[in-house]
Amino acid sequence: MISSPLFNLVVDLTEPFPSEPLPGIKISPPGPADGRTLAWIDEAFGGAWSSEAAVGANVVARRDGVPIGFATLDARALRFAWLSGLAREPGVGIFGPFGVAAAERGRGLGLALLRRALGALRERGYARALVPAVGDERLIRYYAGCVGARIAERFDRAALCRVSRRTLVMASGNGSNFQAVLDASRDGSLPLQIVGLLCNEAQAHAVERARNGDVAAQVVAWNRGDETRAQYDRRLLAAATGMQPDLILLLGWMHLLTDSFVGAFPELLNLHPAFLPLDPRRDDVVMPDGTLIRAFRGPRAVRDALAASCQWVGATLHR
Repeated sequence: MISSPLFNLVVDLTEPFPSEPLPGIKISPPGPADGRTLAWIDEAFGGAWSSEAAVGANVVARRDGVPIGFATLDARALRFAWLSGLAREPGVGIFGPFGVAAAERGRGLGLALLRRALGALRERGYARALVPAVGDERLIRYYAGCVGARIAERFDRAALCRVSRRTLVMASGNGSNFQAVLDASRDGSLPLQIVGLLCNEAQAHAVERARNGDVAAQVVAWNRGDETRAQYDRRLLAAATGMQPDLILLLGWMHLLTDSFVGAFPELLNLHPAFLPLDPRRDDVVMPDGTLIRAFRGPRAVRDALAASCQWVGATLHR
């Protein structure tokens, strides 16, 4: 619930934690997660954790070569609000995220992963581990009972989610994702203040959705017969700048943006209607079952995926 607090827990790493093998399960030493493991994390735990796992070390549990659990440690460059205090102190290492497949729970695997990850932080020279953003009382008791965790910091979840980010949406078509974000911002599910919609197609249904939702809508179409591409790009940049956004969401925006536009708005996210790799240099994506599929980039990603008879379809929200 948005009104319940979040807690940062701290674990003393002075003494080592016991570690016992589990029959039929192999737990890897800490290291980078491979593509299949990251895809499995997305599938098993809702898609929010793989980006954190990708910037940390991971202990991964496998049965018959298939991932069944993981724990991330020492993730770097995270910018969550709850990592601005104790997490920045010397000698404090970050634990998590951490999860076990539903079919494997209740058999001691979670405890084994927890202890392995904390032990790895200890081996890296950390004196304390921070378990951040715990909001479930059962989990607080779990960490306290298993590894002696105690509450170190408390955060007001409602304050963290208070509307403060002025958000501009850019869309070119129907605007169904714009509508979903607008609805979620107004019911409190997303901490966003939608300040406007920019559209490059005057007849796009997204414009009507904005007007029906009492959101300022501005159509900035490219008049190819009257202006150069560079002139249009400057006009588009001026329109976006005029709305003074903290965040820009590209939700079905079908016009290539210039480097100067992207550079002007570092907090910019694009919703792409296909799976993309975490490593932008790759042209393929590993799925949870180990299948390797093409990374369908460009404006016709859905059409290209259907034409290729791809067995996996989805979406990627990325910078």
